[in-house]
Amino acid sequence: MNIIPDVLIEMFSFTFLVRAFVVGLLVSLCASLLGLTLVMKRYSMIGTGLSNVGFGTLGISIALNVAPLTVAIPVVIAAAILLLRLSESSKIKGDAAIALISTSSLAIGVIIIALTTGINMDVCNFMFGSILAMSRNDVYLSVALSITVFILFIFFYHKLFAITFDESFAKTGGVKTGAYNMLIAILTALTIVLGMRMMGALLISSLIIFPALTSMRIFKTFKTVTICSGVVAVICFFIGIVISYLYATPAGASVVMINIFAFLLFWAISALTRNKIWRGKFMKKAVLASMVFMLFFTGCGNRENNRDTGRGFSSGPIEVRENMFITQINAITLNPREYIGRPIRLEGMFRHFQWEENHTYFVIRNTPGCCGDEGEIGFRVSWNPDYSGFDDGSAGITYPDRDEWVEVRGVLSSFEGFFGRPNLFIHLSELNVLETRGLSFVTR
Repeated sequence: MNIIPDVLIEMFSFTFLVRAFVVGLLVSLCASLLGLTLVMKRYSMIGTGLSNVGFGTLGISIALNVAPLTVAIPVVIAAAILLLRLSESSKIKGDAAIALISTSSLAIGVIIIALTTGINMDVCNFMFGSILAMSRNDVYLSVALSITVFILFIFFYHKLFAITFDESFAKTGGVKTGAYNMLIAILTALTIVLGMRMMGALLISSLIIFPALTSMRIFKTFKTVTICSGVVAVICFFIGIVISYLYATPAGASVVMINIFAFLLFWAISALTRNKIWRGKFMKKAVLASMVFMLFFTGCGNRENNRDTGRGFSSGPIEVRENMFITQINAITLNPREYIGRPIRLEGMFRHFQWEENHTYFVIRNTPGCCGDEGEIGFRVSWNPDYSGFDDGSAGITYPDRDEWVEVRGVLSSFEGFFGRPNLFIHLSELNVLETRGLSFVTR
């Protein structure tokens, strides 16, 4: 039995998925820790409000041509503080303040984007999330800020507990409730900004709401609900990303669906615990044990057709999957230096192009293109390790016919193109014509 199944090794061979796991797990943990406080203080929808503010900052960053996180972090923090001030006003309650800021920011963002780039794929990624959206610099910033949020929450845990359940009593006891409410607002703003890139502006609030509500079905104390929320959030995110990879479903939506399933599961267990036979600490411990077992079982499964996993997670062979073809090819071409020199396998249609005496060979798939036309995505291939863009056609090598369905194996290599950017090709070790044809037109 393998401790780590092949599917995880395949996933971690792609650095964009490693980045998604690292940032996603940290953001899920931070969101779940803040979730109980926000739910108890009736600020559950602050995530949606601040994420819409974050979407508005996307329009501003596009207009200024700067990195989105550079603009989003200070603007969303300022919006969180403004929400706090407005909610303290007797004229504008918390839900009305959230709606006011949320809709205004969303409208501003839509207008600015419409006047600049228009609604394109980058905008859709911010609205619905994309596991390709995280760059290496985003990961470094996200890890640093997530650790900061976690440390501050632990350090001020008792103060946050006091203002969550009885803010008036805490204030009479000398607790600076205004300062700690401000701290909650800032920590929430940071968590929302970090999670928007992956979960999307429309789904990020689920990371705050669901783990807390799920844990409250069974656990009743602040400490146990907080701990359980963190465990639920991490497990749901892990399973959601694995499902997204296996079935090519949107990452953010997959995580939300797993959170819904966990909520229904805990609700069913809560209904059982109302019976005296099932009541008590044993059942609650059994819930946590079953969650840990589920995670362990996911990591101990054995898949059929085990493959040689090579040199480890980030440097092993690249297996381009049928249902993630576009996503994986895009990840490689956007970050070529992270993949050059690694073994790669993919299937596709064989294409041959000739210009004067020069020949180029490709393995491609058809994809949705611009303005309703079809596009193509894939790699050049060559038996020549010193390939510089063309084969001279005189090597006596027989290539398949055009549009034959082939499997290629080789090493991802490159030659220098314009502006020093590497042009990728596969230095072939195998090229086999297959009788069974796969999906020539792919959408994921």
